[in-house]
Amino acid sequence: MDKLFTLLFTALVVLAAVPAPVAADETRAGGTVVVEEGETVNESVRAFGGTVVVRGTVNGDLSAMGGNVNVEGRVNGDLQAASGNVRINGTVTGDVSAAGGNVVLSESGRVGGQLDAGAGSVVLDGEVGGDAQIGADTITLGPTAVIGGDLTYDGNLDRADGARVAGEIRQDSSPDAAVGPAGLVVPKWLAGVYGFLANLVLGAILLLAFPRFSNGTAERAADNPLRSGGIGLLSFVGIPVLFVLLLISLVGIPLGLLVVLLYPLVLWVGYVYGAFSLGAWGLGLADTDSRWLALAAGLLAVSVVGFVPILGGIVQFLVLLVGVGAFALGAWRGYRGRGTRSADSGMEML
Repeated sequence: MDKLFTLLFTALVVLAAVPAPVAADETRAGGTVVVEEGETVNESVRAFGGTVVVRGTVNGDLSAMGGNVNVEGRVNGDLQAASGNVRINGTVTGDVSAAGGNVVLSESGRVGGQLDAGAGSVVLDGEVGGDAQIGADTITLGPTAVIGGDLTYDGNLDRADGARVAGEIRQDSSPDAAVGPAGLVVPKWLAGVYGFLANLVLGAILLLAFPRFSNGTAERAADNPLRSGGIGLLSFVGIPVLFVLLLISLVGIPLGLLVVLLYPLVLWVGYVYGAFSLGAWGLGLADTDSRWLALAAGLLAVSVVGFVPILGGIVQFLVLLVGVGAFALGAWRGYRGRGTRSADSGMEML
């Protein structure tokens, strides 16, 4: 679960970096966006496409979102990428922040500054000049990998004999420490308290603003958790796929950007609703009915279980799926109900 939130946070950082274009930046969008070999762009580039490829030179920062982001040439600045696949075969002189299904720094790839990556799989065969902070299911350091600073990771690390790390190698999944997005190491219990309070505030807003919808979400999750979890899984996987498909067409790019912007928010709301549903179910077994107590108890239970290695991540992920599924079902039924009421009103007017 920590790796999921690492990836989502990185994606939000990328999104925050690409709001409206400013005068000094060049924006490119389309099914395939290419900086051709021999081409030099003397300004920062913001690119949106099904595939983004840099074969030439960008004398500035590159912010890219697409199904695939490939840097084969040179970026004389920072790279921020959110993609299904991020691959660096060329050179990035600055820092790299990458979120994707797969992040690869090939043997010919060079990162002059720091590397921050959140992904399902991260493979390093090239050189990182500064620190590397990686959250992934699988992390591979090939025999030609070089990290000039510290390596902080969360996941399964496979380090080849020839891989070199100049600084300290630290796994951040220890019970007493957590690594923030800027490299700040804080006590993990403090990070847990902060996350609990943030989720509690969001949950309170949801219960106050949408009391009937929130209660209905908890009932749907408790009545049929398998169905809610299945729909949650489809949403979890399907929304990123929809994002990539929308980016393939120029017309769909604005909608695709809206989808990827709302995706982390949907997951956060779903996670809170999942914990609320768990708390409501537990209180129901004790013949107690209090939505505020259910919210606090559910979030507290999930937060505490989250400290248990392996099991905690599995439980949190299941809570997320059930909550997202129940939330999606409620939103869909609300949309259909509004459409039905509009049709009935039209018939009455006739």
